[in-house]
Amino acid sequence: MDFSVDTTHSDIREAVRALCARFPDEYWAQHDRDEEFPWDFYKAVVDGGWLGLTVPAEYGGGGLGVTEAAIVEQEIAASGAGMNGCSAVHIGIFGFESIIKHGSEDLKKRFLPRLVEGDLHVSFAVTEPDAGTDTTTISTFATKVEGGWSISGKKVWITKAQEAERLIILCRTAPREDGRKRTDGMTLFFAPMDRERVTVRKIPKLGRNAVDTNELFIDDLFVPESDVIGEVGKGFRAILAGLNAERVISANASIGIGRAALRRATTYAKDRTVFGRPIGQNQAISHPLARALVQLDAADLVCQRAAWLIDNDEPSGKDANEAKFLAAEAGFFAADAALSAHGGYGYSKEYHIERYFREARLMRIAPISQEMVLNYVAEHVLGLPRSY
Repeated sequence: MDFSVDTTHSDIREAVRALCARFPDEYWAQHDRDEEFPWDFYKAVVDGGWLGLTVPAEYGGGGLGVTEAAIVEQEIAASGAGMNGCSAVHIGIFGFESIIKHGSEDLKKRFLPRLVEGDLHVSFAVTEPDAGTDTTTISTFATKVEGGWSISGKKVWITKAQEAERLIILCRTAPREDGRKRTDGMTLFFAPMDRERVTVRKIPKLGRNAVDTNELFIDDLFVPESDVIGEVGKGFRAILAGLNAERVISANASIGIGRAALRRATTYAKDRTVFGRPIGQNQAISHPLARALVQLDAADLVCQRAAWLIDNDEPSGKDANEAKFLAAEAGFFAADAALSAHGGYGYSKEYHIERYFREARLMRIAPISQEMVLNYVAEHVLGLPRSY
């Protein structure tokens, strides 16, 4: 890796920072409180040309890589937008890898330009109430019918389903026991969000409330043959196309939240005077904040390496998982240290730290839990017996 200054990356950081400066903490606090989607911010991201950043240029996209997408998401989170900002645009910036790498030319031509233009809202629907992280046990089933498939089942923790026009949805098209491998018999679809066939119920939650999270109840949803992503029965392979990259990009969001919290805590520690001196002069305050910076910077370097590996088509599973783990821990530690530095004020909404804290905690369970990351490292890196 080359650690000299990359002018393209510097330009991206400066441009995203300038865009996000138009949306201060108060904007995000209000949208989080009112559970209102940040349309003004979304439009600004579209107008700035950031959607479709990784979409190939022939479909109107930026043709850039995971490294650049990660920079954009870290800067959005670090501005104070946190996961409310990142989740509003995440799938648009990076979320179509399955279609880019496995979709038909017809599917790409129909939908990728619309993604770049910002008028196509999509949800990613894999998780189910009775399956969780054990994706191979999903029960949502697609039955072959004339001209396509009919889908019935349930999905949960589906982001932006209130706004979505389409679903990237993983279904079984054959029973699990019929396959040679547990991952056989699943198919990925780019399904229309037919509101007469899909009931969407919003899930009240702890944080990231400007962007909705939902459960879906699907009853005979028709999907034409032309909207299958990749091969029938090989859907698990299709969703793997973006999993490592998603972990790296989510890790960068964690780092961004941590940097936002640390910035506010450092300013507060310099300005807040108790017993005749700034509280930042006390090591009980300064050391946790210094440690937070060390951990954030270290996680950032691992994230950069993982992104480089993905963009250069090198094996990246180990590094992507380590990046996600380290960044989630570092982001949460920074938010927690910032809350402690603020004392009682950290618990109030006025200083925004409590919002960072809630969103930083989310990143330890999403898009995959820390425990599942450790399972991966134990089995696939250390060679220990599979534990699940």
